[in-house]
Amino acid sequence: MLFLAEAFTRPHVMYRLAKLGFSQSYTYFTWRNTKQELTDYFTELTQGEVREYFRPNLWPNTPDILSEFLQVGGRPAFMIRLILAATLGASYGIYGPAFELCENTPVQAGSEEYLNSEKYELKHRDLNSAWSLKDIISRINRVRKENAALQSNHNLRFHGTDNPMLLCYSKTTDDLSNVIVVIVNLDSFHRQTGWVNLDLAALGLKADREFQVHDLLGEGRYLWQGSRNYVELTPESLPAHILRVRRWIRTERDFDYYL
Repeated sequence: MLFLAEAFTRPHVMYRLAKLGFSQSYTYFTWRNTKQELTDYFTELTQGEVREYFRPNLWPNTPDILSEFLQVGGRPAFMIRLILAATLGASYGIYGPAFELCENTPVQAGSEEYLNSEKYELKHRDLNSAWSLKDIISRINRVRKENAALQSNHNLRFHGTDNPMLLCYSKTTDDLSNVIVVIVNLDSFHRQTGWVNLDLAALGLKADREFQVHDLLGEGRYLWQGSRNYVELTPESLPAHILRVRRWIRTERDFDYYL
């Protein structure tokens, strides 16, 4: 049985609830949108003292909260927040059909409450809508299940980018048998390009060896070498890469393959 502290309150209250035995807790992820905000907050959660007792559960929306980012960013904004929630934390959730169908109309300007909320009325929805995110949600959940690196919080590490709209981070298993690098375009309106600067040692990679990255979302495969590599992400299609790193191996028989 898991106990979720469903409370958005002051940090010390949230941390106290965690110490009292709540298995997981809501976080301020919903309102952390910029590269600096996300980096600072998740460094605190995964590398600071609170990581010993606070188990974050990331929600892009709730029945009570429709953030401004989702209100104005359209379908790409929902994809961006979904990918961030599913890969930054070991546990995440979404407020069901409202999120899946990208519902983003508030009661009024400046409000974070849904218009015609199903807290107060029955809702009938077309779950086969062209706006539905069901396919990408299924794909991301499958990626999480198949990659142990995404099932932990303590292994999160941020990497540099030369574009403030590109966020890059990695997760690894302790033995580096599973290495995932995620790069997200935080801009829901424009294509963003730039260079990522990977900490190769943290990923078990060598600067003089090429390595393959397999995009588990778009299914592309790329050969990279060294710490600096180029990326280009368009929010309307897929605003992120979830890259499985495969290292180049040479056997005694000179048979080359990627692990």
